[in-house]
Amino acid sequence: MQPNNPNNPNQRQIRIEFPPNLNATYANAVIIGQTGSEIIFDFVQVIPTDMRARVQDRIVMTPASAKSFLQALQQNLEMYEAKHGEIKLPPKPQSLADQLFNFTQRGDDNSNE
Repeated sequence: MQPNNPNNPNQRQIRIEFPPNLNATYANAVIIGQTGSEIIFDFVQVIPTDMRARVQDRIVMTPASAKSFLQALQQNLEMYEAKHGEIKLPPKPQSLADQLFNFTQRGDDNSNE
């Protein structure tokens, strides 16, 4: 949160409190959906040795709050990369049919995307 702006006396400062028993939840995937008035984030934990993906937490935001979250996340990722280097993403996974039957070979061409 930003400190009070002396040029805007109506702006209030919010003090964030963290409860002492706050638990962190690990997620390595997210499913995002939307309704007419909400953006829904289902944070998922996928374990390579388990064929199930378990939803760990659901967060629901207004579209405006989700857009602010996106901007804050982008800014923090840029700061992270400036300090630690570029985050390299793994290649997109093949389709389920490709994984099961290996019908196509994926190379550096992006013809299947």
